Amino acid sequence: MNWLNSEAFTLFDQHIKWSDMIGNVIGLLGLALGWRRSIWTWPVQFVSGLVLFAAFATAHLSGSAGKQIVVMVVAAWGFWQWNRGRQQTQDGSVAVRFATWRERGALLAAAAVGTLAVGALFTAYPTLSWDPWPDAYIFVGTVVAMYAQARGMVEFWFAWLLVDLVGVPLNFANGFAFSGFVYVLYGALVLWGLRDWWLRSRNAARPLPEGAPA
Repeated sequence: MNWLNSEAFTLFDQHIKWSDMIGNVIGLLGLALGWRRSIWTWPVQFVSGLVLFAAFATAHLSGSAGKQIVVMVVAAWGFWQWNRGRQQTQDGSVAVRFATWRERGALLAAAAVGTLAVGALFTAYPTLSWDPWPDAYIFVGTVVAMYAQARGMVEFWFAWLLVDLVGVPLNFANGFAFSGFVYVLYGALVLWGLRDWWLRSRNAARPLPEGAPA
């Protein structure tokens, strides 16, 4: 599996690794499927995590590999959540909605506490991460975003935007240039997905005209 961490090509003087390219292209596809509300977004995100796990484990980056295990677990849970949600709707689609203020507060609290905890762990064990606090922020933000996506919350797009703000410069700084380029594409895709889910949530919340079929 060492070939995953070998150089694929050079772009704008940046050395692109196979693992970085393959894992993030699959992850980008998973986000696009999430925009379309396709349940296949979760298996694709799982495969992305699996590829990156194999790459990081081969390179003896235990912290990065461990993070991918968490991502895969959340992806499996998200698949179960969406599959159950489809069975509960009449047209078999995945319902989307805005989170309640209580849910938003819980998400923010979880993100803050999680970042502090993971950042402290990475600081105590420097071998787990090159940049403890930004890495902790991105890791916890990714898990929070995936959780919100699994619950069909529009806010998951905002969480991805916040992850992007730190993820782009961090990836370029750590030599994962392709991740940096892909995160820029994530930003554009997130904005489109946010608009689509926003409109769908408003349509779902709009009351039916009197006499219209439910």
